[in-house]
Amino acid sequence: MIEQFVNFVIRPPRSEYNPDQYLWETEFILAGRKYKRLDLELTNARGLTIKCSHYVPAFIPENTSLPCVIYCHGNSGCRADANEAAVILLPANITVFTLDFSGSGLSGGDYVSLGWHEKEDLKCVVSYLRTTKQVSCIGLWGRSMGAVTSLLYGAEDSSIAGMVLDSAFTNLYGLMMELVDVYKIRVPKFTVKMAVQYMRKIIQKRAKFDIMDLNVLQFAPKTFIPALFGHASNDMFIQPHHCDRIHQAYGGDKSIIKFEGDHNSPRPQSYYDSVSMFFYNTLHPPQLPVKCSNNLGAFKVGTVTNESFIFEIISGLRGAGTNSCSSSIDASKFPNATTPVVELLSESVNQLSIKNDSDLDFLLDENRTLSEIDGDSAGSRLQDKSSGHNEESCSCTSSNRESWGRCSSLGGASDDSFPGDISDKQENMTVKALATPLRQKDSKSTTPKTKEKKKSLWKKLNRERAGVGDSLSQRLKMCLSHSSRHKRVKSSGIV
Repeated sequence: MIEQFVNFVIRPPRSEYNPDQYLWETEFILAGRKYKRLDLELTNARGLTIKCSHYVPAFIPENTSLPCVIYCHGNSGCRADANEAAVILLPANITVFTLDFSGSGLSGGDYVSLGWHEKEDLKCVVSYLRTTKQVSCIGLWGRSMGAVTSLLYGAEDSSIAGMVLDSAFTNLYGLMMELVDVYKIRVPKFTVKMAVQYMRKIIQKRAKFDIMDLNVLQFAPKTFIPALFGHASNDMFIQPHHCDRIHQAYGGDKSIIKFEGDHNSPRPQSYYDSVSMFFYNTLHPPQLPVKCSNNLGAFKVGTVTNESFIFEIISGLRGAGTNSCSSSIDASKFPNATTPVVELLSESVNQLSIKNDSDLDFLLDENRTLSEIDGDSAGSRLQDKSSGHNEESCSCTSSNRESWGRCSSLGGASDDSFPGDISDKQENMTVKALATPLRQKDSKSTTPKTKEKKKSLWKKLNRERAGVGDSLSQRLKMCLSHSSRHKRVKSSGIV
């Protein structure tokens, strides 16, 4: 039992992954610009190899340096957790550096220390970035263990421009005692304290750190770096009062945001918007000339925010299923960048629907009936048909490739559960509607009743297609005319 609890702290399940599969491509397109992933290895003070990746624009003008945010993953995490950070920060001309901490992912080391030795890994990365001429100021973005790591390092390096701290804990000893109650371990308190003291000695011998030294509240009052704190309101692993206490004791400029979810939940868009604004205000990224493979032709966009918003609309039309990004291999599949926007809208909306009555055949099951498919599910099947060839293209977030979980070994939700999972009934309907190749053999055996249903469905889909086209056109016009009704909703957490 004691051995299990020791591994619970210093040897949680380790993320083993293929960087070419779970990280962004070595060359990719995001928001109409080209970026690249630079992989490298660093050696920390203990002689361990640290696997790292740096996401930067493919084109950077001479004598131009860009700010960089170092993403610090959580326990049982890895570099893939920073995929979301890249989506948010790269369009704002902020580069993203991510690493596997020692003892995690593909880096060297046998144990993690929940921030104590990871602080030295972070120091190694900061030293490397400051030797390059293309990095101006540096920010930190940490989650769980990574947030504690950022706090510990920030107390030593006041030159860090800003920190985003998601789900940090106050001190490790207190957290361990608290988890006894959370997991309802029915043993006397004095027995638990004796067990923790025994674990403390084992951890000191194996991982070379003292759990009693890992106390963020000792360092928070001495740290004056601008900080944005975030915490999920239903987090039962690291409860919200940890964030409240650190925020209260913190010495620098600070803001705090609470949001729905638990320790491992995907963060809401409002939180990511706040993070983007925070780093934009603290890192002051420069404006870069637009030099990209996908531009809007005659439409000249003045600011990063508007550019990201317009490409959010257009990129979804330029390739179903690519989520506004693509590898360099997929770039050739986009329509001509010089095509007028209105014409592009018309072409893309037509692609969202079917061309003639025979195209409805893919909605039929092996009995050539439509009895179990309504209009809404039919619309989803049409989308599947139009985007099927792009299912293997790159995704915008690490959760789309595969959820590695942040502290998933420490009381988080199961990796097999996803917010977008469909019910068994819907899944069976999908299989029944799309599975059998026999539906292609006999196209003349359609019953009159089936023809009537196909005709009715055809009319409904045409009406929906017209509505989608009008809606997209209006949204684009309002965006280009800087309509105030389409500004992003700013989070109340930023003062």
